[in-house]
Amino acid sequence: MRHIAIIGSGPAGYYTAEAAQKQWGDGVRVDIFDLLPVPYGLIRTGVAPDHQSIKGVAKRYEGTALSENVRFVGNVTIGEDVSIAELQGLYDAVVLATGAPNDKPAGIPGEGLENVFGSAAFVGWYNGHPQFAKLSPDLSGRHAVVIGNGNVALDVARILSKTADEFHGSDIVAHALHALQKSHIEQITILGRRGPHQIAMTPKELGELGHLTRACPRVDPADLPAEEEDLFLEPGQRKSVTHLRSFAAIPEEFRCDKPVEIEFDFFASPRAILGDGTVSGIEIERTALDSEGRASGTGETYTIPCSLVVTAIGYKTSPIPGVPFEEGAGRFANDEGRILPGLYCVGWARRGPSGTIGTNRPDGFGVIEKIAEDLDSGALYHEVKQGRRGFDALAAERKLEVVTFRDWKKIEAEEEARARTGAPREKFVAVEDMIKARGE
Repeated sequence: MRHIAIIGSGPAGYYTAEAAQKQWGDGVRVDIFDLLPVPYGLIRTGVAPDHQSIKGVAKRYEGTALSENVRFVGNVTIGEDVSIAELQGLYDAVVLATGAPNDKPAGIPGEGLENVFGSAAFVGWYNGHPQFAKLSPDLSGRHAVVIGNGNVALDVARILSKTADEFHGSDIVAHALHALQKSHIEQITILGRRGPHQIAMTPKELGELGHLTRACPRVDPADLPAEEEDLFLEPGQRKSVTHLRSFAAIPEEFRCDKPVEIEFDFFASPRAILGDGTVSGIEIERTALDSEGRASGTGETYTIPCSLVVTAIGYKTSPIPGVPFEEGAGRFANDEGRILPGLYCVGWARRGPSGTIGTNRPDGFGVIEKIAEDLDSGALYHEVKQGRRGFDALAAERKLEVVTFRDWKKIEAEEEARARTGAPREKFVAVEDMIKARGE
């Protein structure tokens, strides 16, 4: 019998469990550990609440989770409740699928001012992550700045600009919905160091900005390259740039009916966030691109007054004691998923924050192939491991309050029962409430 421990219950974790089932069938036992009492990682707390079709992939993971040989072990903190070394003593292989839940620092003066947030924190706030539920951003000002040119920047801008009716069918948490209903934000500026051809925004997410009830996107036509240059872009990128061109062509009379403007400010590099205690503005340097598409400052600067800044410039993995870590890359040090004998990583923890949810499937299958190779070649120790039986004994000894997948289903039922009209659920945003909802 093979015993596999997976740390992290997001897409990478469940795809890895699925791959283990395909590799060893009934000859494997997989335990999926998570810090929270609830599964699915960024599917639950990272994917935008108004993108329910994307969150639907959790149903696939549920099929794996309810298998006899896969178990969810929630409410366990790796590195505190149990160490990596202890897990390695119990399981044939330990796979880190912890994602990249932390914000990459912007590295600019003033990022520690009040009402300046990283996107992991801000997205966690409106998605109900227990770590960020009490964030309480101040939305009483008129101008918000979002730093970044990827889909997360679009998510933040879209959420800030939607009406209450536009959240129908979403699972945005109540505290965020109430705050957004009282928001006074009228201007949202999305800053990008480079130009329209260098954005990391996908067509679907960009296209949504053109169909908002009270908000209208704006692109300066002067920022757009010559249209014939679009021919050199890959098809998806070309569609995204086509959306930007359509935004630039929106007539001014149409904008008059939209009280919120989402402005794309390209070739704009933030130099400092300004303010005395609380953010009051951001200093920008105009950039230019060289022949390789790299941006450098031109020396021309200007200031945007603003009362809220969200940085959406990337994420990094949480280090774990005893595990080699690449600080610059924000991921575990690894060779195609191998970290140390018996210790592996997968997904964003392996490659950094890149790719889509689906990218994690081949990644999960790839790391299981490597584990199988190492087991078959004798590269790993051959003593019989106790697996979940050994962990259960350890958990009982340490009085850990482990949450199972069946416990989660009770929590889920409670969340669905307390949902507002038109919403699929109202999430619990405190760990103690999740524990209480599972019952005895």
